[in-house]
Amino acid sequence: MDADTLALTGVVMAMMRAATPLIFAALGEVMTEKAGVLNLGVEGMMLMGAVAAFTAAVTTGSPVLGLVAAMLAGMLMALLFAFLTQTLMANQVATGLALTIFGVGLSAFVGRDMVGQTVEPLAAIQLGALSRIPVVGPLLFGHDPLVYVSLALAAAVWWFLRRSRSGLVVRAVGENPQAAHAIGYPVRLIRYAAILFGGAMSGLGGAYLSLVYTPMWIEGMTAGRGWIALALVVFASWRAERVLLGAYLFGGITIAQLHLQSSGGLAVPSQILTMLPYLATILVLVLISRDETRIRLNAPASLGKLFHPEG
Repeated sequence: MDADTLALTGVVMAMMRAATPLIFAALGEVMTEKAGVLNLGVEGMMLMGAVAAFTAAVTTGSPVLGLVAAMLAGMLMALLFAFLTQTLMANQVATGLALTIFGVGLSAFVGRDMVGQTVEPLAAIQLGALSRIPVVGPLLFGHDPLVYVSLALAAAVWWFLRRSRSGLVVRAVGENPQAAHAIGYPVRLIRYAAILFGGAMSGLGGAYLSLVYTPMWIEGMTAGRGWIALALVVFASWRAERVLLGAYLFGGITIAQLHLQSSGGLAVPSQILTMLPYLATILVLVLISRDETRIRLNAPASLGKLFHPEG
């Protein structure tokens, strides 16, 4: 394999790793929003998942227990959000923003004594001769397990929402909760379940950062990825299969700016290059928001609206 091919393979693999935490968080938010709930606390849930995963992995020596801890931490944060918005009927936008602020502060407090510590990352899967096939081998068989889990999860969420009866019920709750309630579906319970799933996936996305991508605990290590995941949901038109495309696009932009910084070929301040993924997010949202018809057709009709069951 020549040097250029080897370098390109490395870039593609790095892009897939950069996209994986976005895939987890965005798929969880797709499920949440399909049920008609807008949770802006993804960033906070990812940070709590990251610190919980790192703490559990350092304490027990098991990255698997770290992943479980991350999902539980994300679900606890999501449960708080669900209780406030579905039971106490608090405003979803304000509560989501508060959840992010709470997660940022709490994760910094919990992880204050572990800043800079490292942990043994999840090893890439090696399949012998298959992994050694030029180009194709590393791209298909050279990743850590969570990369494959993210791909399988995207397929599972697509099937659940598009092909299963339960997925149809979730979509019905997101479109018209009053009608779903009238025919006997427990709207609040379904929304609770969707919110908890979103929290678990955000926690898993955070765990990927602290156990695989970095792997260490750094305060605020999500660096806005939760907000990018929220933008991905809109970019993907609330479709699981399109989340993959958007995540790999933003992952590619992230890796590109890192390579530009390391090469030193551009006389541009590093701070400007670091802004590229976020500028791309803003640009995509501006372009998408111009097509109001597309948003109305794809967004759940009751997204962000409180559900008041009739007596």
